[in-house]
This record gives sequence, C-alpha cells and structure tokens, in this order.
Amino acid sequence: MVQRPSDRSTTPSPPPSLPSASPWQHDRSAWDNLGDEWLSDEPELESDFHRDQIDLLLRLMRWYWRDRNDVYCSGNTTVYYDPEQRTNRNFRGPDIYVVFGAESRRRNSWMVWREGDKYPDVVFELLSNSTATTDRTTKKILYQDQWRLPNYFWFHPETKEFQGFTLVGGQYQSIQPNERGHLWSDQMQLFVGLHSDDMLRLFTADGDLVRSEEEEERSLRQLAQQQAGQERLRAEQERSRAEQEQLRAEQERSRAEQETLRADQERFRAEQLAARLRQMGLDPDDL
Repeated sequence: MVQRPSDRSTTPSPPPSLPSASPWQHDRSAWDNLGDEWLSDEPELESDFHRDQIDLLLRLMRWYWRDRNDVYCSGNTTVYYDPEQRTNRNFRGPDIYVVFGAESRRRNSWMVWREGDKYPDVVFELLSNSTATTDRTTKKILYQDQWRLPNYFWFHPETKEFQGFTLVGGQYQSIQPNERGHLWSDQMQLFVGLHSDDMLRLFTADGDLVRSEEEEERSLRQLAQQQAGQERLRAEQERSRAEQEQLRAEQERSRAEQETLRADQERFRAEQLAARLRQMGLDPDDL
C-alpha cells in the first residue's frame, strides 16, 4: 500500500457535490451500518461492452497477482469513506479499483475505516454517455483531492477514449503514452493500453501482454502440441535415417555378395580351364 500524504488524518475538506448513488438514500435508518461490512449498492452496468471490459481486467489482475496475498481487486462495488464511519453518505462505486497492502479476500464492499484508513491505489472508470462528464470532472476532483488516488484511468469501451493520470504534488498530471500508446501505472508496475481486440489490456514493463488464465492454458496447450509435433517429426526423421542406414547396409551386403559371387565364378572358370589343360597334357602353372 502506498502511503498517502500525512494530511489525510486531519479534518478532510468538504467533498465535491456528487450525484446520489442510491435510489433509497433518503431512508438512512434502513441501511446505515457502522459495525458490519456493508453491502454494495451499485447500479447495473450500462452495456455488454462495460461488463466484458470490467470482467476482463479483473480476471487479468487476479490471475497476474494470484501468488500474492496483499493485493485486492474489485469492480462495481462501493467504497465507503465517511470520516464519521457512516454508510449513508460519502461513498462511491469505482468500476474497477486496486488496493495494494490489503488482504486478498472476498468483500461485500470497501470500508476505508475498517481497512486501516486505506484508499484504493488505482481506479478505472468506464465512460458512457451518461457518466462521462462526472467521471472526467467530479470524480477526478474527488480522487485527486480527497482520496489522494495515485493512478486514475478512464476508458470508453465504445469510442475507445483512453486517458490516465498520476498524482504529483497533490495534483493530477496526464500520463504520457509510450510509442505503442500504452500508459504506465507506477502503482501496478504495468502498462495499460488497447490490444488488437480493442479491449483495454495490461502489459509488462517489457511490453509483453499479460495473459488471462484461459490464454495461458491455451498457450501452454499450443506449446505442448508444438513440442509433441516436433517430437513426432524428430521421431519420423530418426526412423527415416534408420531406414536409410538399413537400406545402405543391405545394398553394401548385396554388393559384397555380388563380389563374392563374381570371385566364385572366376575361380570356377579358372579351375575348369586348368582341368582342360591337364587333360591336354599341359601344366597350367607352366603357362
């Protein structure tokens, strides 16, 4: 967890005016809960594009940090941050957020005062026609001035508008893209950018795509198939070489047999000639 500026413990400045996040906020007594982890109260996602993008990023993050127990990732759940620990005011529901230095366990919501006064370290908001203005202005001010959020990204799944900010001296500065148009997150130590499928993806510092569990399994299967194919090819080549060696050996044996046969025939003819000479009273050795 990246520590926030020391002034967080002082009386917070009044938060910016935010739209109501719940249709039943007026009934405070029915849902104000100071002791328990309160349920989230976030609206339905606006489109399949938004749902698929949130699901993809969360699956990538959870798989990438699967061996760590100090990274919490969530999406479309409520963050409660009221200084008096009330749940009927001062709450927002980022589309995706990441907290480092937090136990990786399932939660109904994120209640700042129950998490050691930790706020998220990274937030992604998915823009839509109805939320874009709030995400670009009101939420940006909230994340900068009150949450002291180190990294803030927004992305429109349909128009592909993509921008990121890093907190420097208490003020947001735009993150400059690299040559591939990817933005660096110093909190995640990863690049964020569009992939060939037009989805927002994560990339390592070397630019390699962060694969999902399914993609890694598919890649491993393909690699195993390639290795098996290469092994089959090597086996076939070895078998072919062995057959060729056997053929050459048989050809050598055949040539040797032919040479032996020719030598036998020559010896037989020489013996016949010597026999006729002797019949004629001639000694073959004198000739």
